[in-house]
Amino acid sequence: MAEKNRGSLLLIGGAEDKEGERKILKRFASLVKERGSYLLVLTSATSRAEEVGREYRGIFQELGIDRVKILDIDSRTKAMSSTNATLLEEAGGIFFTGGDQLRITSFFGGTRVYDALKKAYEGGAVVAGTSAGASVVSEIMIVGGEGDDSPHLNSVRLAAGLGLLEEVVVDQHFAQRGRMNRLLFAVAYNPHILGIGIDEDTAIEFQAEASFLVHGSRTVTVIDGREITYSNISELEGNQALALLNVKIHVIPAGYAYNLVKREVIIP
Repeated sequence: MAEKNRGSLLLIGGAEDKEGERKILKRFASLVKERGSYLLVLTSATSRAEEVGREYRGIFQELGIDRVKILDIDSRTKAMSSTNATLLEEAGGIFFTGGDQLRITSFFGGTRVYDALKKAYEGGAVVAGTSAGASVVSEIMIVGGEGDDSPHLNSVRLAAGLGLLEEVVVDQHFAQRGRMNRLLFAVAYNPHILGIGIDEDTAIEFQAEASFLVHGSRTVTVIDGREITYSNISELEGNQALALLNVKIHVIPAGYAYNLVKREVIIP
């Protein structure tokens, strides 16, 4: 895990504070300014690209980032553009807005823009995403599911993500939309993968020492399935409920950290 997290990531659970103290967005802005280049806001996930892009441009400029560029990759033709790829490759910060994460992967997958994104991340750019923009960065992402019922076969739908972050699956708007069941089910599919559920106005900042630090006003839920002793997931049919024994769950507020290698909470 330590070797697989080369770049800098800040993942936000959605509905971040945009008008008050804006602690999470301020933290991201400070990381971008350290890079000494421009911020690129990617609006691919939303169908309201112009409106959302304008909103974030204003926020980040107020937070002291002079150069904010907006890029709406809403087709695979645009994702194959060498000009757009260069914009990503040379950015000091890249910010994915919320919306639908499948829009991002279906536009980006296997294109020049995708290659440029990975190159920028591995080169030290700070990548952030909110809501769908947070879920999309992992190798496996949650794209839907019935999270408001007991966990069963329809509790979660998974797809391939962008692959910047391996061995985890991320869900957002976590407590606010009752998504514990679908994250439990995602971990049950492959217990070595760590499940991370991020509440609204809450973020995790991945650090070089293979850990993440929690920011914001609510909590992050970590589901560790490595010590699961029994699951009936391979036998489920229809609406039969999931059995999952000896799963470990942490609820972590701001100021706490989590070591991804040791799978331990770091108390401040």
